[in-house]
Formats: sequence, C-alpha cells, structure tokens
Amino acid sequence: MTSLATPLAAQNLKTNARIHANLGTSALVEHALKKGEGKLTKHGALLVDTGRFTGRSVKDKFIVRDAETESTINWGAINQPMSEEHFANLKADFLKELEGQSELYVADLFGGSQPEYRLNVRVITQMAWHNLFIRTLLVRPTADELASFVPEYTIINLPSFKANPERHGCRSDTVIAVSITEKLILIGNTEYSGEMKKGVFGLLNYLLPAQGVMPMHCSANIGADGRSAIFFGLSGTGKTTLSADASRTLIGDDEHGWSDTAVFNFEGGCYAKMINLSAEGEPEIFATTRMFGTILENVTMDEDTRELDFTDGSKTENTRGAYPIEFIPNTSEKNLGPAPSNVIMLTADAFGVLPPIARLTADQAMYYFLSGYTAKVAGTEIGVTEPEATFSTCFGAAFMPRHPSVYGNLLKERIGKGGAECWLVNTGWTGGAYGTGNRMPIKATRALLTAALTGELKKVEMRTDANFGFAVPVAVAGVDTKILDPRSTWADGAAYDAQAKKLVGMFIDNFAKFEAHVDGKVRDAAPGIRLAAE
Repeated sequence: MTSLATPLAAQNLKTNARIHANLGTSALVEHALKKGEGKLTKHGALLVDTGRFTGRSVKDKFIVRDAETESTINWGAINQPMSEEHFANLKADFLKELEGQSELYVADLFGGSQPEYRLNVRVITQMAWHNLFIRTLLVRPTADELASFVPEYTIINLPSFKANPERHGCRSDTVIAVSITEKLILIGNTEYSGEMKKGVFGLLNYLLPAQGVMPMHCSANIGADGRSAIFFGLSGTGKTTLSADASRTLIGDDEHGWSDTAVFNFEGGCYAKMINLSAEGEPEIFATTRMFGTILENVTMDEDTRELDFTDGSKTENTRGAYPIEFIPNTSEKNLGPAPSNVIMLTADAFGVLPPIARLTADQAMYYFLSGYTAKVAGTEIGVTEPEATFSTCFGAAFMPRHPSVYGNLLKERIGKGGAECWLVNTGWTGGAYGTGNRMPIKATRALLTAALTGELKKVEMRTDANFGFAVPVAVAGVDTKILDPRSTWADGAAYDAQAKKLVGMFIDNFAKFEAHVDGKVRDAAPGIRLAAE
C-alpha cells in the first residue's frame, strides 16, 4: 500500500481507520464495487447513484467569516457567512466522526496545471468512488511529486456526517463549509461529488486574482496555428461541445486560469452532462462512456443487459460523466497553452434577438462578461409561455467568492495586455423566439467560430448593431447571409423590434448593480446607449 509523504497525524487528524492512500483507478473501482457503491456498465464504466442530491446544494454552502475574509468575500445569497465559533464546533464534530471511521481514502492532488500557480490539495473521503472522482478531475502528481507532497488545503468528505443547524450555524443537516484561513473544506451529508470539484475551483477563484491570474469558468483549446481560445458559457450554450473539436487541441472543458504566459487547466479531467448524449451529436464524449475509468452519475441502466439509456432523465436531468482528459482525442499534454488569442462568450438566446456572432471591444467584453447572459426555454408550468432570461455573473456566479468587478477588471486587463479578439456567439434561436423560431444551425455556428479563430472575420465588412452597438459581420463565406441579421429572419420586423427592446431593458436592469464598480467606458458599452444618444 502506498504511504503518505505527510501522514494525517502531521495535520492533527486522528483516526483509527485503515488508510487507502493514493490508489490508482483499477484499485479504486475494485473497492467501489466490493463496497456496493456502484456497478459496471456493459462497456466497463463505473455507474453510481448520488442519492438524494443530484446536484450541488447551493443553500447549504458557507464560507467562514473572519479577519481574512471579512472584506474580501462578496457576501450574499451565494457566498453565505459562517461564524468562526460555528465552524470551530463543526470542525470538532467532523474530526470526531473522522476518528471513528473504519476505512478512509486519501488522494494527494494538484489544483491547477501551471506549476507556479497550482495548489497542493489533500482529499479525504469515506467512499472509494468519491476518491476516484476527485483523482480523475484534479491534476494527478507524478510518483516523484507524491514522494515529497505536502498538503496546503484539505477537503474532508463524510456523507455519514449530519450537521446540527443550531450548533453549526448552517441551514440543514447537510453542510459544505469553507475556511480560507484554516485551509479546510468540510462536506457532510451529501454524496454529490461535484461539491469537491467546485470547492477547489472556489479556492482558486479566491486565491489567484491576488497573484494577477484570471480564474475562469470556461473551456479552452488550441488551433493548428498554435493560438489558443477560451469559451465562456453557462449550461446548455455548447461550451463543452464546441471546445471538443477534433481539429483543435483540447486544454480543458470547464475551469482555467489566465496568467501572463499561459491559459492553464485547473483540472486533469472532464465532467460532462450525459443527458441525451449520442454518438452522432458528441462522438468524442460518447466514446468516454465506453471506457474503463469513466464514472457515470445517475444514468439509467438496464440491469440485465447493462446498456445505458442517456435519454432517461427520470432521476435527474443533471446526469454526469467524469473521465480523464486524455480520454478525449487530441488533448494538450501539459493541460495548458499560450495566453488566449480569442475570447468567445457563448449565449443561448431563446428570445431570438442576438446575431449568431458579434465582435466585442474590451469594454463590451467586460460588460457582457459581468452580465453572463443566457436564456432558458419556457417550462412546463401552467402560464409560462415565454423564455426566461438568466444572468450569471462571470458565467459562473456560484463559484466566484470575490466581487464580480474583480474578475471583470482582470479580464479587461488581460485582453488589453494580450490583444485578444473577443466574440459574442449566440447558439440559441433565430427567426423568432423559442416556440416560433428555430435553433441556430450548429453548422453555421461552427463555420463562424472557425472564421473568428482563424482571423478570417477580421477581413470582412462589419455593421454596428442598432440595439447592442457591437460589430456584426455582413457576409461570411459558407454562411447564409440572412442569418447574420436577426431582424431579417423574423416574419414580423415590428415583433423583433419589440422583443429586442425588451431584452435590452433586461440587460440594463441587470447591470445596474455593477455600474458603481466599473468605469464610464464599460457603462457606455451597454446595449441601447448608442440609440439613446441619437
């Protein structure tokens, strides 16, 4: 059995448990199967059920409010405070629970692929498959690096632990508590593995800005010309799909840092949505579901044939697959590439207003980055007949502990330093809103993206959009010209104008909370400003 370079006792963590330290994939799968934590699918992936929680428990996550964090955290509904006293109680009870365990799994890993900025993270879990998950998702040290590994931050994940709201200052018997000062994350009473992954992301999002590094919820890849691109986007906008392009080298699909010299993956794996996955639509991702070492969460399986049904969302629409990044063809060997030459912001505009692509200035890029706009389609509730606008700051508000302006200013600074081209890409609707129009053709999106990434779009004629003020190509080879002008795709131009006015108003209302934190040029990048001045 592998020993730990830094024993748990050296961290003042006492336990009578048998420690399984830094086990590999095969051993962890064996443990998970033996303990009844999962089942093998027909093609060898490990299928698990995450129990009551099929997603992150946002309302049960807290950050300890102390001298370090008092003025640095953007406190609110997302970054909820926990007192030092309550955390002390929680930690004491957690360590008592840890002490009584019979078996524990420990993984020593890196958060971040650029050595100068990575974190040494130790993850202690009750469940074997949780250890396999985090070992898959974070960056795995070499044997030599493990031999001298000293943990900086520690995550303890005990699904058996039930919190006491009165004693621990939390909302329910489920808790995720982060102490920046004590460099400790405690996760109790949830089996959803994403809490660990996002815990590390939150740490990097807090620590890196102080070092001048931009942390990002984005995917990234590199073209044959050696130039890299990053893709921001909320769920359903195509961030994972569009970055997993066989003609480009994948750096990563979810979380990255942008330093002076590189864009680097925070992770060593991918965590993709599985709902409605098909070999035709996403062949690279589908192939990972047939590989040993992939973990599938909450996917339906036929117990007799062990065949998977990716169309079944009866347990949850948030079915997931975790797999090492090298399972995707043509990935970056070091999980990093040069500083980005192109910044892509993806939005699925269900109102049918935005063009399929637009070029942004640095000020406009900061505006749309802080806005983090996409739209959800109409739901099944009675009376809900229209799309719903969603604004998630920095395209990942749930993971940003500092004030959004910190990340927005870093982005603007990075764009200015490197001269990156910025693009807003609408993968949503055209020819009308959801229910009337059609989804933007993926072929057109790919063609426009290719033109942007290769520099072809810099050569074409641009028009200034009447509502949003950004530059839109008039004609692009291989793309239906009509689709580039959203208004012309609508049967009723007046209806388009009314819808556009409504969306402009939503942007302006949402951005009001940022106006005091940005300069005049960014405020002037708001949609409707140009028309208002005329």
